[in-house]
Amino acid sequence: MPQKTDSIYTLKFGLVCLSSFLFSASFNMLIPELPAYLTAMGGENYKGLIIALFTLTAGISRPFSGKLTDTVGRVPVMAVGSIVCFICGFLYPVLTTVAGFLFLRLIHGFSTGFKPTATAAYVADLVPVSRWGEAMGVHGVCFSTGLAIGPAIGSTITDHFSIDILFYCSSLFALLSIVILANMKETLVEKQAFSLSLLKISRKDIIEWHVIPASLIIFMSYISYGAILTVVPDWSKHLGTSNKGLFFMVFTLSSLLIRFVAGKASDQYGRQIILKISLLLLVVAMTWIGFAASSLSLMGASVLYGVATGMLSPTATAWTVDLSDPEHRGKAMATMYIAVEAGIGAGALLAGWLFISDLSMIPKIFYCCAGMTVLAFVYLQYIYKAKNVIKGF
Repeated sequence: MPQKTDSIYTLKFGLVCLSSFLFSASFNMLIPELPAYLTAMGGENYKGLIIALFTLTAGISRPFSGKLTDTVGRVPVMAVGSIVCFICGFLYPVLTTVAGFLFLRLIHGFSTGFKPTATAAYVADLVPVSRWGEAMGVHGVCFSTGLAIGPAIGSTITDHFSIDILFYCSSLFALLSIVILANMKETLVEKQAFSLSLLKISRKDIIEWHVIPASLIIFMSYISYGAILTVVPDWSKHLGTSNKGLFFMVFTLSSLLIRFVAGKASDQYGRQIILKISLLLLVVAMTWIGFAASSLSLMGASVLYGVATGMLSPTATAWTVDLSDPEHRGKAMATMYIAVEAGIGAGALLAGWLFISDLSMIPKIFYCCAGMTVLAFVYLQYIYKAKNVIKGF
């Protein structure tokens, strides 16, 4: 592993952040347009599966990506994730049936099952332990900027060209994220050559039990994001927002600056206090989205949601690293992302089950999400007992 310097702002760290920006934009630019695309195919009743299937395979692939990250290396696993995303963009215009589309969503999910897992471990390798929170915050800004810009770009491309052009642009972004990785130096010291035996997963390879407390918080809080991905495009349109990607751009942009502050604050004051504040803000944001009666009100709720997630995401990631065994950091990151995907998938299924085309059900969906976030706060405040994994955290 390369020697860590006090500064996190190195060329290598910058390239990783740029790659993550391009990668997140590549798959998220599709999200606002996919519900209408599936409806046009005759698959209106399957809207909830757009996100659920994607997160299902992302979650299933996490144990494999975690094991490979700890054995084969961080860089090859990052590259595999980008390559899958690149290929899928070209296949959407080819598989134009409902069954074909849903199958492709399953395959596409493998991309996020691989790249973010290896990237998080790579970032942790690059920076000193005292700067983990800040580093995760900065990397999160880049990843989230891609998430923010992606939907706006996607809706603009579809409005001015076609959705097929959007799919090809998604592939282009994924390709660029691969090119950046081409000359990245591996940080895993004891690497192994890939063999099929590494794909054999035992129960001990699936979960890193040390990080379960952080993963529980992540699971319960990310249910709201799954619901947002599924129904906010329809809710935005109902409230008078013409660009279905605007909500995503607003909340992600509002999270950018707070990530710098939250990451540093969690390094200084501890992860749990920042997590508790972010969970309470998330409860308010979910309730506000449900009560929103105009486009302006919805955008206000989007800003608060961005602040809440901008605090929660880098802090929860840094807490996961705190709790993990350095020799099993890839598995720890995989466990965390399993929780992310499970939460998003559960939220998408909940939203898809409650909402098909009945707009009156959308507020109830967000009230349910607020309730789950309250449970996360209760766990952290009254149930979880720290075991002094890292002093002060």
